[in-house]
Amino acid sequence: MSEEIVLVERDGPVALVTLNRPDALNALSRALRAEIVRVFTELKDDEDVRAVVLTGSGRAFTAGIDLKEAGQTGFALGADEDSKSIDIARALKEYPWPIIGAINGFAITGGFELALMCDVLLASEHAKFADTHARVGIVPGWGLSQKLSRLIGISRAKELSFSGNFLDAHTAERWGLVNRVYPSDELIPHAMKLAQDMCSTQPDLLKQYKALIDDGFGMPFAEAMKEELRRSIAHSESVTADAVEEARKQVTERGRGQQD
Repeated sequence: MSEEIVLVERDGPVALVTLNRPDALNALSRALRAEIVRVFTELKDDEDVRAVVLTGSGRAFTAGIDLKEAGQTGFALGADEDSKSIDIARALKEYPWPIIGAINGFAITGGFELALMCDVLLASEHAKFADTHARVGIVPGWGLSQKLSRLIGISRAKELSFSGNFLDAHTAERWGLVNRVYPSDELIPHAMKLAQDMCSTQPDLLKQYKALIDDGFGMPFAEAMKEELRRSIAHSESVTADAVEEARKQVTERGRGQQD
């Protein structure tokens, strides 16, 4: 039996999803993209899973589109009707729960874009990011040209995208691209712990909060503020005083525990 190209391990409400083509630096072949879509589609419907940690095996998170394959088949990104089965951008966007990207190594071009599809990025000290679209001769289609500048500033984004140079993990942390950098053997445990922390919040609120942040991010600020108020009012109608008091006690107790 051939080895699985995407591995899924469950730890309670958290799924660890690992891209598993290490000999090819987890390059995003059509087969791998189709498997990513299948896995995230199944996890979306899994009532027991409320967060995903996405990582890669070996030396890379993913080196991006499989260029050898693309030289034979073209650069299909999955945006058209005939290629929905490989549309990883759509699959991750439609996943309603948090996705933590645990960037263990190279995240290059399409791999960089896959990282930016995650909600939170943590990195190994060996992680490296690069945008080589301008060197390969293709235009990004999974959001890198728009997301990166919003995360690290337009000047730094242009530096990376126009040069194709690598960005090391510690600089990525300093620039605000990744939240934290860990020794390689500590990356997944910390990512899983953070995912478990997220899953310990109220499930309905977790899902609603992710949608609110993502939807508001795509709006002008004033419009996003109005949308937050609208959803807050709508949600408050279902909240009881007893529920608020019980939640307050739990939050207070947890806060004391984190200070010890």
